[in-house]
Amino acid sequence: MNNSMINSSVSMHSLQQKLDILSNNIANLNTTGFKKKDASFEDVLTNVKSQPEGFRQQGRFSPLGFNQGWGSKLVQIQTNLAQGPIQSTGGITDFAIQGDGLFEVSVSKVDGNGNQVFQPAWTRNGSFNLTPDANGDTVLTTKEGHFVTGTDGNPIRIPAGFRPVVQPNGIINGYSEQDPTAEPLNLGQIKLVRVVRPQLLQDAGDNLYALPTGITEAEKANILQNVDPGLDTTNNRVTLMQGFLEQSNVTLSDEMTDLVMVQRALQLNSRAITSADQMMNIANNLRV
Repeated sequence: MNNSMINSSVSMHSLQQKLDILSNNIANLNTTGFKKKDASFEDVLTNVKSQPEGFRQQGRFSPLGFNQGWGSKLVQIQTNLAQGPIQSTGGITDFAIQGDGLFEVSVSKVDGNGNQVFQPAWTRNGSFNLTPDANGDTVLTTKEGHFVTGTDGNPIRIPAGFRPVVQPNGIINGYSEQDPTAEPLNLGQIKLVRVVRPQLLQDAGDNLYALPTGITEAEKANILQNVDPGLDTTNNRVTLMQGFLEQSNVTLSDEMTDLVMVQRALQLNSRAITSADQMMNIANNLRV
């Protein structure tokens, strides 16, 4: 196959993957807490083609030979955790995170033996609900029904007749709706984790993130770290805002600009394949 056709076909495959990433970002423009994906590319292979000695002329300073590439490939899709716009909602179960943090939730799964197990997952979407449980209390859950995890590893429970008020460090106080003068109850603390290496997080669907399978606790600590409000510094602080929601950090103008560039690159590579095919057709039809 012609080298230019190989180069263009490989590049078009990578550009199609980039197009899929842009489409996913644009589709989640209005998804609460969504973090856009960024793609990184690199050359598949670059070698130097030698030229005949006849090209060496007096006064020519450029060396003999030219670089020949074989297209580019997608090497990494990384989650961009840049802060999105904060919007006020006034809801007592709406939370926005400031800083590189995530909520930890418990996702219900069924193992190979048919038993229900809970696996941790993480999300930036702080649009929660108060779901009634069997004891008459309510449990803080996501819109999909996943339990929001506390620092003790258990779900956050709100007794009936109490209004939760969350501090910036995640501590929840329950105020009695029948007796406003009563002392608030300590209902626990929402668990927050700081993201150290976002490129290692995997999408688990429903705007959730998961860790790679088979990872050890030591390796997990290099990706996610529990937030300790007492050790947080001003420049690296993760805090909560109650009554607010973080919007998607996707900027439509940037995504549309990248989309036009990808379309033009696809068009260029498509024409390169067409031109190479035409030249090969001409060569095949030559008569001596």
